[in-house]
Amino acid sequence: MDKLKAYICSLIEASESELEGFVKQCFIKQFKRKDWVQLANITPKNTYFINKGLVRLVITDKEGKEHNTHFSLEEQFSGDYASFLLEIPSLYAIQALEDVEIVVIPRKAVMWCYDHMKSGDRLGRLIAESFFVYQDGRIRNRYVRKPKARYDAITQLFPDIHNRVPQHMIASFLGITPVHLSRLKKQAYEKK
Repeated sequence: MDKLKAYICSLIEASESELEGFVKQCFIKQFKRKDWVQLANITPKNTYFINKGLVRLVITDKEGKEHNTHFSLEEQFSGDYASFLLEIPSLYAIQALEDVEIVVIPRKAVMWCYDHMKSGDRLGRLIAESFFVYQDGRIRNRYVRKPKARYDAITQLFPDIHNRVPQHMIASFLGITPVHLSRLKKQAYEKK
């Protein structure tokens, strides 16, 4: 729980008793590569903090094709936050792409944070704001930036992603074909 505590302290001032009160309601869970952390069409009762490893958020369209919408790395939150807040079924599934260790944060822990931590509301707001900024950037990138610019930006968002995630999943995230991704990678390599 140390990484989660450190992350919280990077956003707000929190006493040790506040941090302990919060984390005692959370628990750590391990998942093997390819395990499903959360399935689609289920109302999420938890949100997640990645201690170790990497997960993807994936949505499956009506034709059964998977679309990778997000990756979460170490010391990042993961989950369908909107469905979690609204208590509605999520369209997203979360899959471990490596062996992962996750801090499971149940709804009751989030509510405890708001009710019992001096800056709990501020913490929730800062996390929600960062999620909003990420989502807004994602939409802007998809519709305004060319694939090359999206490709160039992915390593800033997700360091070492090319060594950790299969190329077809990166292509899906970027909204391009794997063949187009190969061309972009070749061009980037030739410029070095």
